Amino acid sequence: MMHVRLTNSMTKEKQPIVPLRGNELSLYVCGITPYDAPHIGHGRCYVTFDLLYRLLAFLGFDVTYCRNFTDIDDKLLNKSEKEFGTPHKFSEIAQHYIDIFEHDMQLLNCKKPTFEPRVTQTIPEIIAFIQQLIENKNAYVVDGDVYFSIDSYPDYGALSHRKLDDLQAGARVEIDTRKRNPLDFALWKSEPDGHFYKSPWGHGRPGWHIECSAMAKKFLGKTVDIHGGGMDLIFPHHENELAQSQALQIEPFVRTWAHNAFVQINKEKMSKSLGNFFTLDDIFKQFAPQAVRFYFLQHQYRNPLDFSAHDLSQAQQGYKKLAKQFASVTPISTAVPGVASREAWAMLDFLKDDLNTPGMFGVLYKNLDAILADAQLAGQVKYILQDILGLTLEPLPEKEVEITPEIEKLLVERQQARHDKNWAKSDELRDRLKQLGYDVQDKKL
Repeated sequence: MMHVRLTNSMTKEKQPIVPLRGNELSLYVCGITPYDAPHIGHGRCYVTFDLLYRLLAFLGFDVTYCRNFTDIDDKLLNKSEKEFGTPHKFSEIAQHYIDIFEHDMQLLNCKKPTFEPRVTQTIPEIIAFIQQLIENKNAYVVDGDVYFSIDSYPDYGALSHRKLDDLQAGARVEIDTRKRNPLDFALWKSEPDGHFYKSPWGHGRPGWHIECSAMAKKFLGKTVDIHGGGMDLIFPHHENELAQSQALQIEPFVRTWAHNAFVQINKEKMSKSLGNFFTLDDIFKQFAPQAVRFYFLQHQYRNPLDFSAHDLSQAQQGYKKLAKQFASVTPISTAVPGVASREAWAMLDFLKDDLNTPGMFGVLYKNLDAILADAQLAGQVKYILQDILGLTLEPLPEKEVEITPEIEKLLVERQQARHDKNWAKSDELRDRLKQLGYDVQDKKL
């Protein structure tokens, strides 16, 4: 059995992933809140953990992968109110965007998790979990709301490496006087009688953080081997999740916390408020989903990805070339330790070292001629690219571009610029043509 090393966000060090029982591993990844179309940040996150899932399975581990849907939440209720005039149509909103998400994941060739639970299907377990926290003096009830008491958990802040005094100072900006501590967070939110779900504290619905603790315990047991998600979830979501779960057990709730870095636009985190927000559907209109997956995988998951259409276009060209180079190669399904070639082992070693995909691609491209010249080696490498990297290596269809009057005008202007040896204008016009989908192939004048 070959072990993978991942950077644990708790210790900030790489550590081997070693099962507690035989070859069984559990993986929990926080899923989407389906109130809007999935964006490229979601794409990067779930391609990252799909790669991990595939790699662990390839290395012989029996992986149980759980990824949830937060299908009841303030954002969903607000969207339902806006679109239908009532918050109670939130399930229709959720299902619509879950369908889009699953379609996008399929296009990105992400494998389906073992379990995909929804909050609305886990209400009894959530209520039971909250009741235990109340009985254990880790939570308290105020006017039908239930709050977790962070003072009851001395290690609060350990995951995010934040000092409690600093957090409390920030939290006092908006003080809820009903809370014992400004950092206490909601486990249950009260609603008018008859609304949403009945609980021992009255009608209401779960808070954001409690759901993942309940679902992880239900589907994976008390201890999760790897808990993943985007880096933006470390605080407060994962910090709160850790506190409420660990408060009820001696066993570690999570053995390794793994987080992927942000997608940035012009060095800023992508967000709707900044107007630099791109959905996967937006991207797929211009670029092939497999090229997008290839683009994500060219970057190590823990480094910020500074998104640009130019870089994605270059990645698409690279993917098309790679697909052509391996088109006639028959993949060889090689079970470890049967992968005997030096190049294939080197590729795997980089992947096992904190999913170092840039290092893996470095080995591939450095040895590409030798790989393609050896049918056995090429077959092994193609299997790694398809089975672990999740790249189908299917040729991308060539787009037929309609020669519009605008394109025709630009072509004439560019031909004149080249004739006049005005290379700066020629390059500018070529770039404008490329944006319209027309790739110019120059001949010598």
